[in-house]
Amino acid sequence: MMTIEGVTKRFGAKRALDRVSFEAKDGRVTGFLGPNGAGKSTTMRVMLGLIRPDAGRTLIDGRPYASLPSPMRAVGAVLDAKSAHPGRSAEAHLKALALANGIPARRVDEVIELTGLGSARTRRAGTFSLGMAQRLSIAAALLGDPHNLVLDEPINGLDPEGIAWVRALCRRFAAEGRAVLLSSHLMSEVALTADDLVIIAKGRILETSSLDRFVAAHSAHTMRVVTPQPDKLRAIFAPAAEVSVERTALAYGEPQDGVAFRIRGADLRAAADVFARAGLPLYALAEERASLEQVYLQLTHDQAEYLGTTEGSPR
Repeated sequence: MMTIEGVTKRFGAKRALDRVSFEAKDGRVTGFLGPNGAGKSTTMRVMLGLIRPDAGRTLIDGRPYASLPSPMRAVGAVLDAKSAHPGRSAEAHLKALALANGIPARRVDEVIELTGLGSARTRRAGTFSLGMAQRLSIAAALLGDPHNLVLDEPINGLDPEGIAWVRALCRRFAAEGRAVLLSSHLMSEVALTADDLVIIAKGRILETSSLDRFVAAHSAHTMRVVTPQPDKLRAIFAPAAEVSVERTALAYGEPQDGVAFRIRGADLRAAADVFARAGLPLYALAEERASLEQVYLQLTHDQAEYLGTTEGSPR
């Protein structure tokens, strides 16, 4: 388990972290989300002893990183895909790390095989693509077979197969009772991978929650209904002032004589019962939930430090 307790850090006049506290629990993948400049990488570097906080502390399985007798066996980290010396081969880089940390040389062969670097083991790291460099960084993080993983944007540059592999790796670690802290800007992958979420912006924690609770709490419950009798559907909800009925586009493959609606403020099961009793024919009836990306953007819209404008928008 990784614990962050009241961590504050300033760089000159800028407060990068402001009393940041959360846990990345054993058996869970914790998604660490926030806009650029929010403090994610700074938090991870404080956790790994690379930055000294002004206040607060971080613990790896109950101990500060600096007091761990075998750091790479306790926690593996991917912070910079291009951290390997460009003149060293992948194999030489991993062997040097293993030797410095008392890790058996056979483990190098194991992580090379695990990360798919077998055909590139003798190539210099400086010739690697970003995706290959990411795999080498992950191989280094796995060298000590650690109980905890800290992954800062580990899927940048990876192809779809590589992204799926990182997802499976995170899920396997959690299933084995280990802790994973995962930072990523790909919300779709976080939604597929994470159990818990920590949302940070401008150095402050906005929310900590399970993924399911976070999406449910911040998304409006809506229904999508497709019927060939739109007037009858409107009449059903006409007396209910709290229910909004909005026409929307038909999805691909839906009957062209149908009309699609998005309905807010009505319970799915109760509505289905009313539709059945009223004899309303339906082509589709489904509850809609906002995606993690939609909910995240709603929560952090005013919190981003660096905001762009779309073409043609007011400046």
